[in-house]
Amino acid sequence: MTRLLPLAAAAALLLSLTACSPSEAPADDTAGSGVSEGACADAEGVTLSVDASAIDAAPEQWCIPTDDTIAASDVLSLAGVTTEGTEEYGDQVVCRVDGVPAADQKLPNPEGGDYVEECAAMPAAFAYWSLWVKPAGGEWDYAQEGLSTLDLDPGDSLELLFSLNGEPAAPAS
Repeated sequence: MTRLLPLAAAAALLLSLTACSPSEAPADDTAGSGVSEGACADAEGVTLSVDASAIDAAPEQWCIPTDDTIAASDVLSLAGVTTEGTEEYGDQVVCRVDGVPAADQKLPNPEGGDYVEECAAMPAAFAYWSLWVKPAGGEWDYAQEGLSTLDLDPGDSLELLFSLNGEPAAPAS
């Protein structure tokens, strides 16, 4: 009987701890990582923006909290953003971001007709994703490196911007 008391006490403790913990893991991959929607305040992390408003996709923005330098590829991964490269250039050239533009999406060609991005080689000069970086307290500029080698510091911002027929030409803010 004296052996059962410690076992009963342990079982009661286990049940009480289970009642205090969540019963299911969050479905969101970013849960627990501290990632939040919107821009970071000051240097609390890196702000990531994805803007495909040129083809009627809603712009999105996340704050990726970090106290240290972080790889751009990790910023995208933490936000749950996926990119697709091209057959010829791999992930050095971004062809799609979260499936945009869709493989069957017709884009207006300034020379007439429609254009569909096949992700074979370099995207068309009038319909492409560009990578922008804004250092803390600085101005937006084209990234000088690709997603696989670019590092960002707290306070920096990163934007993937889809331009169609020259619009938008640069990040909004």
